[in-house]
Amino acid sequence: MQTRILSKNKQKLIRQLSQKKYRDALGLFLAEGPKVVSELMGRFPCRLLVCTAEWLSAHPHAEADEVAEVSLEGLQQASLLKTPRSVLAVFARRPAPPAEGLAEIPRRSLTLALDGVQDPGNVGTILRVADWFGIEDIFCSLDTADAFAPKTVQATMGALARVRVHYVNLPAFLAQLPPDVPVYGTFLSSPSLWDEPLTSHGVIIMGNEGSGISPAVAEHVGRRLHIPSFPPSRPTSESLNVAIAAAIVCAEFRRRS
Repeated sequence: MQTRILSKNKQKLIRQLSQKKYRDALGLFLAEGPKVVSELMGRFPCRLLVCTAEWLSAHPHAEADEVAEVSLEGLQQASLLKTPRSVLAVFARRPAPPAEGLAEIPRRSLTLALDGVQDPGNVGTILRVADWFGIEDIFCSLDTADAFAPKTVQATMGALARVRVHYVNLPAFLAQLPPDVPVYGTFLSSPSLWDEPLTSHGVIIMGNEGSGISPAVAEHVGRRLHIPSFPPSRPTSESLNVAIAAAIVCAEFRRRS
């Protein structure tokens, strides 16, 4: 582990990681703050650690290819946050698993699929929900917000350490699933989640914040679910936030299993 002053080139690299094209080209992503960095440390290779002397003293066993010790003012210059907190890190992403093996994952465990979820905060929160309920794999459509964008990483609160995210052509992925894999989807007009039989494996699809599950994906949903409001006759909001809906659905699946 080499300790150096943070160079202009490294500051430029950190700034570049706010853009998806650089994250994809370099295979890197940025995490900020003690909680998130500590969770990810050891789970992803750390290429660059930028921290204050106090943080480094409290974490003497932190491993990184390169360490830059900075003042709070220096950290603020490098950080993408308005209020940086003692440490940021650049991590390398894990290699993508073989595509041919992905279809077997929902056969043995419960998974989530995100169909065009656009808000980074929603995606990050759903990863955090998945982590809480022991869901280790999430399949994302290609137009879903990037799980490795800085805002998304912050919203996960470290859940990326334990939840694997796979970006796939979602309709094609669902089409190749074995016939014994149940595919659930959340819709506004469907049988109640409370009344339907649920399994301990399969795919639960959560749709776009405004338009819900796309028609191309809906074709592959075999079991439709709806989260009813209470009481049913009472006027209420048009719909639930997708991350809140995911938490309710996951809780009910786990309660039944």
